[in-house]
Amino acid sequence: MSSGNLSVVRQVYASFAAGDVAAILASLTDDVRWAVIGPPGAYPLFGARTGPAEVAAFFQGVGENEDFSDFSPRRFLADGDTVVVLGHAAYRLKRTGAAVDTDWVHVFTLRGGKVSGFQEYADSAQIAAGYRASP
Repeated sequence: MSSGNLSVVRQVYASFAAGDVAAILASLTDDVRWAVIGPPGAYPLFGARTGPAEVAAFFQGVGENEDFSDFSPRRFLADGDTVVVLGHAAYRLKRTGAAVDTDWVHVFTLRGGKVSGFQEYADSAQIAAGYRASP
């Protein structure tokens, strides 16, 4: 199932690149847990969300808070129901204009050909500091 799961995750990134949030939401289980690791309250996108409606709100928050110049998944590693993606992002925080440049790790868990779990690990200290910076 690893190659099928890998295809699902690759399609999630293609949908993100195309701005097709509806396609991303269609790839999720009803009980998906979507988490961005970081200090609670330090940045609006940090924390866990459950279900496609909360994930939709997450992507709305991405659009409201971040202006990307680069978002690049670079390496995909699949093992059973887990797909790990290593990548890079560069963006400006709209609230303050602070630049963020960070590598990231995304961990997807899949069930029945759909994403049932997502965790993002990035430089949360850099993101939080940029969000607190004076505009």
